[in-house]
Amino acid sequence: MTSSCTLLLVDGFSYLFRAYHALPKLTNSRHEPTGALVGMLHMLRRLLDDCAPRQVAVVFDAGGETFRDRLYPAYKANRPPMPEDLRAQIAPLQEIVGALGLPWLAVPGVEADDVLATLARRASARGLTTQIATGDKDLAQLVGDRITLIDTMKDTRLDRAGVIAKFGVPPERVVDYLSLVGDRADHIPGVPKCGPKTAVGWLQRFGDLDAILEQAGQIRGQVGESLRACRDQLLLSRELVTLKTDVALDLDLEDLVPSPPEVATLRAWYTRLESRRLLESLGEPETPPAPKPVYEIVLTWEAFAVWEKRLKEARLLALDTETTSLDAMQARIVGVSFCVAPRQAAYVPLAHRYLGVPEQLDREAVLARLKPLLEDPHTPKVGQNLKYDKQVLANHGIDLRGIAHDTLLEAYVLDSAAPRQDLDTLARKYLHRETTRFTAIAGTGAGQLRFDAIPLDQAGPYAAEDAEVALCLHRELWPRLEAEAGLARLYRELEIPLIPVLSRMERRGVRLDVAQLAAQSRDLGARLAVLEQQAQAEAGHAFNLGSPKQIGEILFQEQKLPPVARTPKGAPSTAESVLHELAEAGHALPRLILEHRTLAKLKSTYTDKLPRLVHPDTGRVHTSYHQAVTATGRLSSSDPNLQNIPIRSEDGRRIRRAFIPDPGFLLVAADYSQIELRILAHLSGDAGLRAAFASGQDVHRATAAEVWDLDPEQVTGDQRRAAKAINFGLIYGMSAFGLARQLGIERSAAQEYIDRYFRRYPGVAEFLAELRARARDQKYVETLFGRRLYVPDIDHANQTRRAAAERTAINAPMQGTAADLIKRAMLAVDAWIETERPPVRLLLQVHDELVFEGQAAVVEEACERIRSAMEQAACLDVPLEVEIGVGENWEEAH
Repeated sequence: MTSSCTLLLVDGFSYLFRAYHALPKLTNSRHEPTGALVGMLHMLRRLLDDCAPRQVAVVFDAGGETFRDRLYPAYKANRPPMPEDLRAQIAPLQEIVGALGLPWLAVPGVEADDVLATLARRASARGLTTQIATGDKDLAQLVGDRITLIDTMKDTRLDRAGVIAKFGVPPERVVDYLSLVGDRADHIPGVPKCGPKTAVGWLQRFGDLDAILEQAGQIRGQVGESLRACRDQLLLSRELVTLKTDVALDLDLEDLVPSPPEVATLRAWYTRLESRRLLESLGEPETPPAPKPVYEIVLTWEAFAVWEKRLKEARLLALDTETTSLDAMQARIVGVSFCVAPRQAAYVPLAHRYLGVPEQLDREAVLARLKPLLEDPHTPKVGQNLKYDKQVLANHGIDLRGIAHDTLLEAYVLDSAAPRQDLDTLARKYLHRETTRFTAIAGTGAGQLRFDAIPLDQAGPYAAEDAEVALCLHRELWPRLEAEAGLARLYRELEIPLIPVLSRMERRGVRLDVAQLAAQSRDLGARLAVLEQQAQAEAGHAFNLGSPKQIGEILFQEQKLPPVARTPKGAPSTAESVLHELAEAGHALPRLILEHRTLAKLKSTYTDKLPRLVHPDTGRVHTSYHQAVTATGRLSSSDPNLQNIPIRSEDGRRIRRAFIPDPGFLLVAADYSQIELRILAHLSGDAGLRAAFASGQDVHRATAAEVWDLDPEQVTGDQRRAAKAINFGLIYGMSAFGLARQLGIERSAAQEYIDRYFRRYPGVAEFLAELRARARDQKYVETLFGRRLYVPDIDHANQTRRAAAERTAINAPMQGTAADLIKRAMLAVDAWIETERPPVRLLLQVHDELVFEGQAAVVEEACERIRSAMEQAACLDVPLEVEIGVGENWEEAH
């Protein structure tokens, strides 16, 4: 939609609100809301390009009371308050609009629509062509020969014919039309039972509102009675919807000519908004660009000596390794890169192998020269994900120490919910730099080159850039962390010290009984074959149990089962939750498919795969732990993921039996008991919940006794089960609907259980309400140890997204505190092992559990030391309790 006009009037709040609701809730790296603001600015640019106006005004509501509020105190009473994250974007928007050189107005005592109407009428009287950019229907009353409404979001233009097509009446009758039908959003009543068709019919029959009122006696039925009963109200409604066209303004139309933009101010704002598109719209900055980085490829011992001296003298050195594999236990070093100052870095190639490669320095000789420096704990080092580099260097006999900073963890602690924390993303987000991606030099897919096959003229700058960007990132991120004392402490005292602990765990790995897993695979395969036969017999023909499409056709077309949910494309869903619901309703085929899926996943993910992951040199499986993946601070593991092995099913427990110790050792499993409930008791301060833990009671039985007003010994199994569901459900923000579904009871009964719970534990109810309020106010929640989780959707207009944010706000402090606790426990246990060197090894961390391998002769003493370290990891107002088991395998120990 492209057109030109003399004057463009922009309904600022109309467009800002629409941008807010249409676009994601974006924030910048400072966690300032930016989504509506950036969206509005893009819309404004399009408007200006499309309309090419000679004069412009962006009009906002000034806020506060207007003459309509004095006429009718209930005016706009139904409107919810403006979301705080939207309100925070208004002042920046107005400042940016001004910096764009666009006049903007906000006149107290009237609404933006009145100012728009006044300006449009003045322009029309002078013979100027005006376009009003808005989505507000009230402004249709202004449309005339020289005034049109445009809507770039819907790509529409409303002239006189358009108004008639939309409303059924011409612009001069829009006020009468709106008076009759009312406006629920503005709380303007209108005539009861008078809808748009009736209003249009009356206006076509009688002419205008005054004529309708004069001849109201001719209108029969209830709607006629309503019309006659609300005559005075109608006159008030007309006054409310009629726009003022005589607002006193401190400017004239000549003042609406745009002035040159303030480019420096705009560049500062667009940089703060972190909008690359807006920055690109300004063109290249007038200031000279920063000097291009100098990346050196070190191929001589003389050049190496120069860099060696720089590294020894550096206050902080950034490093990165280039390797043959992403598997840290298998990877060998291809080259190393260093940086000690921005824009200067070096790459030392050591093992590139391709036709025509220049002569490189000897890898073993270079690493021997670097070993003292890299192992010196007093030489501070920084990098991106240095745990990987530590593992790779260990493959060459170097124990990397002195890890002072890690940009991956700095960014993670600042914003744990960010979707990506890779170096390219962080450079773009915090440095506004585009870095060279690995695929740009190595290719993609099956033809992707290994790093040692990449020519040095491409590999060198890429590798050096990684080290240099890491140093620059640290210089940007560390001041932000230091400004938040709690986050800085968490980073220094928990996340950074955990790197060597996780590294040691990964290198130790865990021993597997491969023969036992093979036997389990054979058994699972036989059972899967039986289930497949039973499922196909139930279906009446052969089909692929792994095909959602075929399953959907059989369940919902052939067997006519009721669809429980649908996919985004509208097809009946075959998701696991749907199959569970159908199975619970007594349908055999969904139950068989579920059993088949469960066993197939165990077989493919564990019994088949784990033996293939045994390291050829160590004979053990080595998982990789990730500190910067989950938003709550929990560790995750991969290749293999050892944190998701089912423990409630017999088949899952059988897999754990295959995890065994070395000869002469036993496995020890130490697990925090009901840790998140204990944290809830501490954080909420609820006397009843604290008393239950302090007295050593079964907390679920104690809760049931409180809720049903019974003695603990009178509590039934079902009542304890319900209390347990409530206890854990509250931590995860479970609703009455969710509790009813879990317990198989009516929603009203579930709500009564929750109400009783809160009456007995009022401190919990107050704490959860405070959490929600704090989240709405701060847009984040914190763990006991200061970890933050941002919840920008906490006041989102979309109920589903708002409810999800509330559940996160409730759960994160408990789950995040538990994550921090287990990390503190790991540090304490590792310190004991590293200091006293007992024959005990920390092998695994699985949520609230630590798994050790200890020599049989010292296991009893080790259990007491482990228990003490874990129970003293934090001082809570309720005792921490650790359950410890010992066995010949993991299942037996757990």
